[in-house]
Amino acid sequence: MNKPLINNQIRAREVRVIGEAGQQLGVMPLENALREAKERNLDLIQVTERVEPPVCKIMDYGKYVYQQQKKEKSMKPKGGEMKGIRLSFNISQHDMEVRAKQAEKFLREGDKIRIEMRLVGRQKALGDFAKEKVYKFLEVLQGIIPLKIEREIKREPRGFSMIISKS
Repeated sequence: MNKPLINNQIRAREVRVIGEAGQQLGVMPLENALREAKERNLDLIQVTERVEPPVCKIMDYGKYVYQQQKKEKSMKPKGGEMKGIRLSFNISQHDMEVRAKQAEKFLREGDKIRIEMRLVGRQKALGDFAKEKVYKFLEVLQGIIPLKIEREIKREPRGFSMIISKS
């Protein structure tokens, strides 16, 4: 955020002034606007220089900076993060439901989920059984919240993974 011009830094001859309550005070010479701000123990802040005459606001400079930072922060997109849910080969029905509830929370926040099924040793030979477990998990989750498959189930060196999001 570039710093706005305040008080004696403003170089325009005339300025359009807005009061602290947001009311229009009209176009006036810079000296009058500075005097007006000084009488109220506030600052004259140049809000925009794109128009002629530039728009200035009478308010506390610290408060103005705080509002700008708050506005900037709210503009950043929230969510869309990648979260992981790891299923085990021998996961019980109850544990699957608990993980589905956790996944639902992530999806409602707008995050994507990477579902992982790790396979070790002899489990690697039972890939079809592992896929069935993942699809069973998706069924449970589909019953709670509608979802969209971003990336189909994919075989990886250590098992399976897939990516889902809220539809």
